[in-house]
Amino acid sequence: MVFCTHCGNRLSEGARFCPNCGAPAAGATVAATAAEPLEYAIQGDNLQVVRIKLKPGQEVYAEAGKMLYKTANVEWESRMAGDGLGAKLLGALKRKLMGESLFWTYFRSNGPGEVGFAGSYPGRIQAFELAAGQSVIVQRDSFVCAQSSVQVNIEFVKRIGAGFFGGEGFILERLTGPGTALIHGGGDFVEFNLGPGEKLQVDTGCVVGFDASVTYDVELAGGIKTMIFGGEGLFLATLTGPGRVIVQSLTLEKLRRELAPARTGGDERGPLGAITNILGSEDR
Repeated sequence: MVFCTHCGNRLSEGARFCPNCGAPAAGATVAATAAEPLEYAIQGDNLQVVRIKLKPGQEVYAEAGKMLYKTANVEWESRMAGDGLGAKLLGALKRKLMGESLFWTYFRSNGPGEVGFAGSYPGRIQAFELAAGQSVIVQRDSFVCAQSSVQVNIEFVKRIGAGFFGGEGFILERLTGPGTALIHGGGDFVEFNLGPGEKLQVDTGCVVGFDASVTYDVELAGGIKTMIFGGEGLFLATLTGPGRVIVQSLTLEKLRRELAPARTGGDERGPLGAITNILGSEDR
């Protein structure tokens, strides 16, 4: 399999240009070197835990605070990713913008060992098996853990409207293979496989992840009456295929509204609530 190094879209054999972004295919990455398969199991329902069985010398890294348990023979160390000091500091800055901690925590086993991770609020865990050069875009602060061969980078929303009103802010996360990466989102997940040009409209803030080939934007939520009294805010997030889209049924913003004292009005959201923090999202 061949993937575009610019947008992560899968390319056909012999393609000269990426049909999704138009970038030359000369720099495409061929998935010839796959990472060693990671043995894991996701257990639970809406408070899921991922149990990872590490082979001798195998390493994973995780967001700080996500570890639930580990066997005694699994060593762990917090460190910044990057070769030099400049790369480490730049990586730390990017992680803070993504809502993650300054340091990753690395876990390596000297023998057969096990380590478990979980999210910080009710929800599910989603695994991505990424080939070399293949990318997936996920909401900020959703990263749980990944093999050391997986890269986590900042992804800026290219459309101003989507950044302001899409519910995810201007900053997302790009996970690039090879290897296995796991993320966490709220409530239950619904998965869609969109064909070329097929559109899906989603309540802002409920998009947990999508393939790099999917276009992300916002649209008005209908007429004036619908926008004001429909309870969904002014905008809907619009995703256009081809590619996979994963939607979550619960965001932290919805959970906070439900738990707020003396709240009224059901689950509806006022029209001004659609305007979110520029760098933040509805899950912050």
